[in-house]
Amino acid sequence: MKILLATSEAAPYIKTGGLGDVAAALPKALAESPNTEVAVFLPYYKAIKDNPEFELEYITNFTVPLSWRSVYAGLFRAVSKKKKLQYYFIDNEYYFYRDGCYGHYDDGERFAFYSKAILEALQYLDWYPDVIHANDWQTALVPVFLRAFYMGAEKYQPIKTLFTIHNMEYQGRFPDDFVDGCLGLPEDWKGTMHFDNGCNLMKAVILTADRVSTVSRTYAFEIQNPYFAHGLHDVLRQHSYKLSGVVNGIDVEVFDPANDPLIYANFSAGDMEGKVKNKRFLQERLGLAVRDDVPMIIMITRLVGHKGVDLVQAVMDDLMWDDLQLVIIGTGEWQYEEMFRSCAGRFPAKMSANIVFDNTLAHQAYAGADLVLMPSKQEPCGLTQLIGMRYGTIPIVRETGGLFDTVPAYNIETGEGNGFTFKSYNAHDMLDAVRRAEALFQDKEHWAKLQRGVMAYDSSWKRSVQEYWDIYRSLVD
Repeated sequence: MKILLATSEAAPYIKTGGLGDVAAALPKALAESPNTEVAVFLPYYKAIKDNPEFELEYITNFTVPLSWRSVYAGLFRAVSKKKKLQYYFIDNEYYFYRDGCYGHYDDGERFAFYSKAILEALQYLDWYPDVIHANDWQTALVPVFLRAFYMGAEKYQPIKTLFTIHNMEYQGRFPDDFVDGCLGLPEDWKGTMHFDNGCNLMKAVILTADRVSTVSRTYAFEIQNPYFAHGLHDVLRQHSYKLSGVVNGIDVEVFDPANDPLIYANFSAGDMEGKVKNKRFLQERLGLAVRDDVPMIIMITRLVGHKGVDLVQAVMDDLMWDDLQLVIIGTGEWQYEEMFRSCAGRFPAKMSANIVFDNTLAHQAYAGADLVLMPSKQEPCGLTQLIGMRYGTIPIVRETGGLFDTVPAYNIETGEGNGFTFKSYNAHDMLDAVRRAEALFQDKEHWAKLQRGVMAYDSSWKRSVQEYWDIYRSLVD
């Protein structure tokens, strides 16, 4: 089977969030299956073009018809010996030779061009996939353009499409004139594109794609509820027959405490002495009191409201009253950055605020901490809790989305469960979960048992890839 993964980011080339991890690990896992070819398409961003570590080769160039425009597109390929897994890059310096992937005034036009260029590139490669797997609003137009413009070409007709929603909050909303002025879609497509006094790309692709998935089973149910759907609940309910939830995995080779080159001391479930050393190293690096007897809690997250940072803010004084240490790693909204900086200044032995994205520090935090806090208002899947468990760092989570699917509450009597949970989006319910975790931390026998249990949890892509294969085969068969 031939699979094309269309994405706006993929590690190691470019990554701003969880999609970058997923778009790196999923194609790698898919390509391990026999009789499979996988192609990953990415924009040729400035950050990729200027990075000397990446070796790319020029293939060809062509023009992309986009409404009244004919736009240059260059096609490059990463030099690789893996014939079953290829990375292709769509080049246009006007659109992509900029600082940052997103947040530009013309993002709609940029990713409309990119989506159509992917489809145009197939004829120049003479490679036609069985399934195109598009991700998030930036590539939502790939299935739309395929159905609107390419069904008259014989080699495009058999192509099926899967669209994955990684976060319902970002839907690709534009004014109605975007359909004519940029997309150039026929008149009879305007109803498909129109939603809530404008153009909504995610609504259009939900109607157009052959299958739709999201990144956890619980989130697939949640997004049919107005609270989570950001307006598209009725659309999703009407098309629930083609909606699936597949929990993401992580790259267990990258996140492996026994072999991770970024951490201070390697360790395993059978020999946890290295985790103790990592904790002491992290405390020294961050200027915290070096203590084995106090639980260290980390938050590695974007500092925005829907990640539950407002709950932490509401009970920050209570947290600092407890005998614990808190480590923050991430960037986001100014109010939260300043709140954490201020608190770290008041409690330098108990709290460290690292307002930066530092991959090495993140690995060291996973390896050294005892607990990882994820009090999200909504969390489609979440990778942080999976990574934390891989390093024996116990999650404290709100029961939502992928957090509910991957972190069942720990039961001390049966020994079942992966962490500490709370249900209501309430700061004191979160605080109660933190304090339950603090109490169990002092029970070394049960704590060690819980650590061994979460480290044994299968967070690889093995099960998830099988579920994606079931979807792909249902489309092709």
